[in-house]
Amino acid sequence: MSRYRYGAYEDGPDPLAPPYDVRDALDAMGDSVLDGTRPSDALRELLRRGLPGAQGRRGLDDMLRQVRERRRALRDRGRLDGTLEQARALLDTAIGQERAELFPDPSDDARLREAELDTLPSDTSQAIRRLSDYDWRSDAARRTFEQLKDLLRREVLDAQFQGMKQALENQDPAAMQRVKDMMAALNQMLERDARGEHTQEDFDRFMGEYGDMFPDSPQNLEELVDSLARRAAAMDRLLASLSPEQRAELAGLMEQAMQDAGLAMEMTRLGDALRARRPDLGWGQAEQMTGDDPLGMGDATTALAELADLSELEAALGQDYPGARLDDIDEEAVRRALGRQAVDDLAELRRIEAELERQGYLRRRRGELELTPKAVRRLGETALRRVFSQLASGRQGDHDQRDAGQAGELTGSSREWRFGDEQPLDVVRTVSNAIRRSAMERGVPEHGTGLVPPPAGAARVTEPAPAADAVAVGGNGPRRPDGVRLSVDDFEVHETERRTGAAVCLLVDLSYSMVLRGTWAAAKQTTLALHTLVTSKFPQDAIQIIGFSNYARVLHPTEMAGLDWDMVQGTNLHHALMIAGRHLDRHPDFEPIVLVVTDGEPTAHLRPDGRSLFDYPPSTDTLVLTLAEVDKMTRRGACMNFFMLAEDRRLVSFVEEVARRNGGRVFAPDADRLGEYVVSDYLRVRRA
Repeated sequence: MSRYRYGAYEDGPDPLAPPYDVRDALDAMGDSVLDGTRPSDALRELLRRGLPGAQGRRGLDDMLRQVRERRRALRDRGRLDGTLEQARALLDTAIGQERAELFPDPSDDARLREAELDTLPSDTSQAIRRLSDYDWRSDAARRTFEQLKDLLRREVLDAQFQGMKQALENQDPAAMQRVKDMMAALNQMLERDARGEHTQEDFDRFMGEYGDMFPDSPQNLEELVDSLARRAAAMDRLLASLSPEQRAELAGLMEQAMQDAGLAMEMTRLGDALRARRPDLGWGQAEQMTGDDPLGMGDATTALAELADLSELEAALGQDYPGARLDDIDEEAVRRALGRQAVDDLAELRRIEAELERQGYLRRRRGELELTPKAVRRLGETALRRVFSQLASGRQGDHDQRDAGQAGELTGSSREWRFGDEQPLDVVRTVSNAIRRSAMERGVPEHGTGLVPPPAGAARVTEPAPAADAVAVGGNGPRRPDGVRLSVDDFEVHETERRTGAAVCLLVDLSYSMVLRGTWAAAKQTTLALHTLVTSKFPQDAIQIIGFSNYARVLHPTEMAGLDWDMVQGTNLHHALMIAGRHLDRHPDFEPIVLVVTDGEPTAHLRPDGRSLFDYPPSTDTLVLTLAEVDKMTRRGACMNFFMLAEDRRLVSFVEEVARRNGGRVFAPDADRLGEYVVSDYLRVRRA
């Protein structure tokens, strides 16, 4: 027998894993979309806030806040002139030690030396240059001056190559020679790369020999150049951040230190190459440091380099530039600044953005994000769920009418199929009818199974093979049947409990006043909730959504979700009722239901030429024509219920007149309870 071993699935993502759940994210987006926000802006708001619910991932705003706090902490670390201050202190110490040695000596040589010390320039770098050839009488002063020069060498090199200060602390001449060899090899590698001659093998050999001098362990020349260029640019910003006097003094110290170390030429070559390769790093931009503690040049350069990284990260997290996407955010920069958890949060946000498109909730058309019908259905389900959560228990229910019809529960009986029927097929009776008809056509007793060629247009249903002892009785004796021939007349369907059908018209005000009063989002959410309720619970009902401002038009649910308000004048209920009337006339046998959501009285109507006429206060023609359409609705048997979102005196007077003429009801709900009122009223009418 074959043997099998079972283990964890390792060939890519688990094919049986449930799909990534983005419904909560879509619902959060939907609230913004229904409030009039574009889907792209709603997605951006979601990513900025973070993920809702149990996932609890931080958003971009929280990361941005942490980055800004980190920048403030870095600025408060210290001053940028720490190396200059240390150099001045060591120089003053050396000069003081030398004067102490010269003071007891009455010779002219001692006086000449004191005079030379008196004429030293106040600029620290120039004083060090003057003293570079000075023959120190004091051994202590000589040691202090050597300490000063060693400090400058280490600080300047540490400013360019992070961690170099610790490597040169033992003042080993061999270590300094190795630094010289490294810089020469690095410049040669950059020159070869500029000529197109560099290879990865060259870089690997370089790192094999000098990799311990680069603690960030770059994997290729580009990563090495990026690291060195960022520090070089930070050092340049350090100089730009000092006063002109401090800048000149520190630059002179750096130049003197590199000359003493024999690295001046190599350092200049390296700086020029890095600036040419990365001119985008903000060379020469000043940065303010507000701390009290003096920072050495290496520490100050590290702080400025980190500030530059944080500045770039802040811009990427802000997403305030055209075409901004989460892919623009550098994960390594996030890891360095905020830690591993922030990287995981960023990955989750990226996944949300990708999954909304992959699972078919969002799509891009002409560069713009838009909701798909699948997303709109989800928003409608969520809106309906929220409405039902507000309804009192027991107010929901079906509205079945128990007579034979086309939808509902099975009654146990069946009938002949008629064109247009959508009831489930009664397979047993259908096949039985075909067998009986076939037997009668061939003159075989009804209990037989005689087979005949199929008539024209007949369908064929192939049965499973019969048992070995099964036979068919025909005119030529026993033989195996090869199937049953079905005719249209054979089909029967199950009878079901009938549910009454309704023609539902929801008229929604799209005028700008809905936005000003803060009822726009509630109206759209209510529309989606009612449409979802009708299409899911009462599919036999025919619903039409009609929006009206200066003109009226039929709205698709997908259009309604992302619909913006109309910046026009006019509330043309007259036109909306005309469209609603045509919908009711197309369904004469359906129960008519008309629901109107508005915050203002009619102020526009259609003229005979089809153009809209606006007038405020409402003209007599507007009121007469609108009430004429109300009377037509009354003659159709349609009960009009109004949901007023304002208590304007003119509106109240108008809807009271409509209620008197039509017999409908008037509601004045708060905006946050509009959906509850509309859905409840629809269910009440359907149950009646």
